[in-house]
Amino acid sequence: MKGLRFERIGKNRHYNVVFHMGSSYVPVTDETVEELKAQSLLPVERFLDLLIDRVGYSSYLKDQIRTELKSSGDPVTQITVLQGAIRDL
Repeated sequence: MKGLRFERIGKNRHYNVVFHMGSSYVPVTDETVEELKAQSLLPVERFLDLLIDRVGYSSYLKDQIRTELKSSGDPVTQITVLQGAIRDL
């Protein structure tokens, strides 16, 4: 599946949420999810910077997020959808 998305994979696990970047994914800590939820009303550009900083903990992952964002449609729409999705996790 193309694009960026969050998925809850369980409860009471070490990682309950994963962040998908196309066909790859990275586990996300509950603390990061809560921080992103708290900041989900930021303007799109600022939220994207926060997302890349918190989820992309290596330069490789940061590049993967940016590449997927560019290749899968309108970046503003994708980030807006992610902001709504993170609030529902």
